[in-house]
Amino acid sequence: MIQKHFIKKLQISTTLLFILSLLIIQPSHAFQDDNIALLDRSAKAFSSVVKKAGPAVVYIGVEKSITNQRSMGQGQDPFGMFNDPFFQRFFGPQFQHPNVRPREFKQKAAGSGFIISSDGMILTNNHVVEDADTIKVRLADEREFTAKVIGTDPQSDVALIKIDGHDLPTLPLGNSDKLEVGEWVIAIGSPFELSQTVTVGVVSAKGRSRLGINDYENFIQTDAAINPGNSGGPLLNIHGEAVGINTAIFSRSGGYMGIGFAIPVNMAKNIQKQLQKNGKVTRGWLGVVIQNVNADLAQSFNLDKAEGILISEVADDSPAAKSGLKQGDVILSLNDTPLADVTDLRNKIAMTTPESSIDLQIIRHGHKKTIAVRIGEQPSSFGHPEKQKKARGNDSTLENMGLSLQDLSAELAKQFNYSKGQGVLIAEVAPDSPASRVGLRPGQLIEEVNQIRIHSLSELKKALKNADNPKQILLRIRAGEFSQYVVLHSK
Repeated sequence: MIQKHFIKKLQISTTLLFILSLLIIQPSHAFQDDNIALLDRSAKAFSSVVKKAGPAVVYIGVEKSITNQRSMGQGQDPFGMFNDPFFQRFFGPQFQHPNVRPREFKQKAAGSGFIISSDGMILTNNHVVEDADTIKVRLADEREFTAKVIGTDPQSDVALIKIDGHDLPTLPLGNSDKLEVGEWVIAIGSPFELSQTVTVGVVSAKGRSRLGINDYENFIQTDAAINPGNSGGPLLNIHGEAVGINTAIFSRSGGYMGIGFAIPVNMAKNIQKQLQKNGKVTRGWLGVVIQNVNADLAQSFNLDKAEGILISEVADDSPAAKSGLKQGDVILSLNDTPLADVTDLRNKIAMTTPESSIDLQIIRHGHKKTIAVRIGEQPSSFGHPEKQKKARGNDSTLENMGLSLQDLSAELAKQFNYSKGQGVLIAEVAPDSPASRVGLRPGQLIEEVNQIRIHSLSELKKALKNADNPKQILLRIRAGEFSQYVVLHSK
């Protein structure tokens, strides 16, 4: 009996093992099927987004009049090189070869855009339609229209154009602030004039700036393939909403290398509304020159850590001056929202409606305080510092930091558009010196040493003599219209 019971028990155990093995093997196939089904659903989801959004994405073809220089004689500048803008950058626009005459021809270019209203309003890039004589828009259903420019904003590279239509397909605008790094995105456009080309990728990064593409940058970076002709087309989220305007690529070859940039649609919305209403963009203005706070500046200004934005210049009669902001103030937040860097502050101020009030939290001489500022309107003449000519001087001080300096005489002041006694002129900068590594150049002016205003070499030497740390010097440097702080370390 015991033996039969044991055998029966063994048979049951074997059966259980067989059933368990089936359970283990069978789900693996089922698991694979589930993966395939998941991939199939993902593919169909992307396809569904494209089918819904595609009709609102348009091809934009432009024609521009270009003036080139043509040689009048054989063998005399046959390629028009002497009158090429690149050549004239070195020899000046006044230089012109005597045997060349201008020749005008038509240049064609192409880009993309997307319809945002059923009556034909289209968002695109400024560089797609800039200076265009004619703009042709072709829809996904092959209908063609002639478009007119409603308004452009070169500083952000956003443009609004319009075609005459009704009941046109439109693309909803999403919320780019809610985008997360790693999210799926879809780009649709006309790379190399191949209309309705679709690429898929992810959000690689947000808030990209200081790329030198636009004046106001806050780009979404994506690895969705973007090529020439994609400019102005939409970057979509998985809900089929436009979250960006594809604008530029990083490339050493001229083609896709895995890094593309799109203007956040939230920035574009504000600009689009102003362009549609006024035909231009009005930006807020604070009236300061600013720079990021690094570790050296934080130490020099007795800050606990490297944070905030340092004011290195306050324009006369500006909103900043009227509110009491001063050189050396460090801005921490705007309306209780912490500021990431210089670009963050610039963008926020620019998007603030003129005559509205904001609160800036600052640190001044180690103490925090809040200053209310009424934002002004950015002047139309708002520009960049002029390039300075090189100075020539023989006096040499601060040699251990690579600087040769001299007093600012009346003649030199006139030559460099300064005022006599305004500061000390940088005559020479030694190569690979501490001064050259922080970007100092001949022709710039030293106006402060360790936050002490100086007007001459004697005052500069006195300020250096009283420095707490002679191996680390804080300077306020002027270049043309603007100034900034730098920290020099001796060798």
